Amino acid sequence: MATTDDVTKAVRKYLEEVATGTGRSIAALYAADATVEDPVGSEPNRGRAAIEKFYSAIEQTERSTDLLAIRVAGNSAAFHFRVVTKVGGQTMTIEPIDVMTFGDDASITSMRAFWSPDDLVVS
Repeated sequence: MATTDDVTKAVRKYLEEVATGTGRSIAALYAADATVEDPVGSEPNRGRAAIEKFYSAIEQTERSTDLLAIRVAGNSAAFHFRVVTKVGGQTMTIEPIDVMTFGDDASITSMRAFWSPDDLVVS
């Protein structure tokens, strides 16, 4: 089983990749059969290929992330973070709460992102 330290490092690596990586590099953090439900209530992306396609949508944007809070329990983590995305002349800021589960190797086995369009700030 992944340790608390392993899970915390995996979350930090995930946020680093969301800020600077590609769809492929983000998807590589996930187990082969992982799921991503972002936002909660949407149809989950299943498997690494679908997850890579999902994250590839942000590749052409300028992004940054900040971890605001994290709680780890066993092989799961809930964390609150800020992501700022700049596209053209617009800046979009959102602070979702993600809940992830992890395999023994600290790969992400599932991710659920809690946010709604009302949480998105556009400037």
